[in-house]
Amino acid sequence: MPGAREDLTGKSFGNLKVIRRLEEKKDGYFLWLCQCTCGNTRKVDTRRLKRGTVTSCGCISKGDARQGKIAEDWTGRRFGKLTVLYRTQNQRGRTSWMCRCDCGRKKAVTAHELKAGKTKSCGCGQHYKGKGLRDISGKRFGRLTAQYPTEKRDGKNSVYWHCVCDCGKETDVTEDGLVWGNYRSCGCLQQEIQENIADQLHHIDGTCVELLERRKHRKDNTSGFRGVAPTENGKYKPYIGFKGKRYYLGTYETFREAVEVRLLAEEQIHGGFLKAYYEWKEQADANPRWGEENPLDFRVEKDGNSLRILPGKNRN
Repeated sequence: MPGAREDLTGKSFGNLKVIRRLEEKKDGYFLWLCQCTCGNTRKVDTRRLKRGTVTSCGCISKGDARQGKIAEDWTGRRFGKLTVLYRTQNQRGRTSWMCRCDCGRKKAVTAHELKAGKTKSCGCGQHYKGKGLRDISGKRFGRLTAQYPTEKRDGKNSVYWHCVCDCGKETDVTEDGLVWGNYRSCGCLQQEIQENIADQLHHIDGTCVELLERRKHRKDNTSGFRGVAPTENGKYKPYIGFKGKRYYLGTYETFREAVEVRLLAEEQIHGGFLKAYYEWKEQADANPRWGEENPLDFRVEKDGNSLRILPGKNRN
């Protein structure tokens, strides 16, 4: 039987090196397990090996083999972030190489794309909306320092970068979020800002003075005016909040009437409180001990659809 006794173990045929003989046969010839220079393995029978019909795992096209075109060995060469590992199966009839990106991912790239500089990474540094490749490793964005890109992408295909915050915590943030300033820390900055704001606000007699001063009419409810709610029967019900309580001020036929009642309540309660606070503050600043002994006491009581102010112990 042809080729039955011949041992091809260790011999090379083109890009293939014979590892061992298998028990399988094809067309009466033994099959041999061979390893290609690209790293892949393939089973080839004795006849095709000796005749040179098969000289690779398939990574070299038949046209190139017939024409004697043997690709230059680029193993170990760098192209941008890519390091060539070994030759792999051709893509679109072009010689291709398996590369490892600096981020750790592998990618098969044609020799043409590598040589022309069209592909310089696995895609980990690609910026959203096709603005080219962006390497932000080591750059600071507020308190965050970008370390390396991850394999995660958001809905807009923006790369998540692993970052380290100045506080020591680590977090993953999208490149868009970093570049556009949407993220400046792991969250510690926002927490500090909130704490600082709380320290700067004056909470007197259960009420925040600054928020009360800055309160404006806004379209944040169904009627279009703060503190005026429409009823099911087409009327309007004004109300006002103070010290965690809500006071309803009756029901009115028209929106304008309800707004006027609400504005009057604001002048009476919010305006009255601010006036009382600044009068009290002027005395307290001049005499801190008096301020401690006479805390501001501003109370509201509902009398039917009306509100009235009750004098506290520090009011005359």
